[in-house]
Amino acid sequence: MERQKIGRRLSAYQPDYVVFDLETTGLSPVTDQIIELSAVKVKGGAVQETFSTLVNPGRPIPAAASRVNGITDAMVADAPALKAVWGQFLAFIGDETLVGHNIHSFDMKFLNAAMQKFHSRDLGNDYIDTLYMARSCMKHLPRHRLVDLAACFRISTEGAHRALNDCVMNRKCFEEMGKRMAAAGPGQSREPAAEVCPRCGGELVMRNGRYGPFYGCGNYPRCRYTRDPG
Repeated sequence: MERQKIGRRLSAYQPDYVVFDLETTGLSPVTDQIIELSAVKVKGGAVQETFSTLVNPGRPIPAAASRVNGITDAMVADAPALKAVWGQFLAFIGDETLVGHNIHSFDMKFLNAAMQKFHSRDLGNDYIDTLYMARSCMKHLPRHRLVDLAACFRISTEGAHRALNDCVMNRKCFEEMGKRMAAAGPGQSREPAAEVCPRCGGELVMRNGRYGPFYGCGNYPRCRYTRDPG
C-alpha cells in the first residue's frame, strides 16, 4: 500500500503557489464549519486565476463570527454545502504549495478535518505560513497580523476578514517578504530569513536537549534532521 504523503510546513519563498483563506463559524475544526473558501493561484509571482465561494454550514452562524467576517445566515442560505464544492477546491489547488497567514495553527486544521471527513486522510500539500515568515524577516514589527504586514508594505486592507480579500492582501505581502528575504545578507539592515532544513525544506528551530542546544527541523517527527548550533 502506497504511503500517504503528509504536507510539510516550509519557510522559503517560492514563486509558484496557491494562497488561500477560510472564514468559519468559530475556532474549532472539530465543532465549527467553513462558511467561505477562497484561493488565488500564482505562477512566477503573478496571479493566474481565483476560486471563491460562500459555504452553507448547515447551522446558524454565531453573531460573534458575523461581527468579524460580516457573513450572515442570509448570505449563505442559498450557498452550496462544503461537500458540493470540496472537489472543485481540491482540483483548483492540485499539488501546489499552499500559502496563508496563521494556517499552521488554524486553516490547515479545517482543511484536514474536511479531508478526513470526505477522504479519510490528511491533505498532502506542503504549505508556507506567512505568520512564521513575518516573525522571521519582519522582526521590527511589534505585531505580525496580516493587517500589520499590509500596513507596513502600504497595501490596502479594505475588505479584510473576507476570504478572497485576505488572499489578495496576503499574496502581496508574501511577495514583498520574498523580496526582503532574497535581499537579506551580511551587512544589510534586513533581518535574515529562517534557516531551512536541507532534508525537507522546513524551518530549523533552536531546541534544548539532553546534551545542550541544537537545531532541529520544525517538521519533527516527520523529519528528524538535527545539527549542532555551531
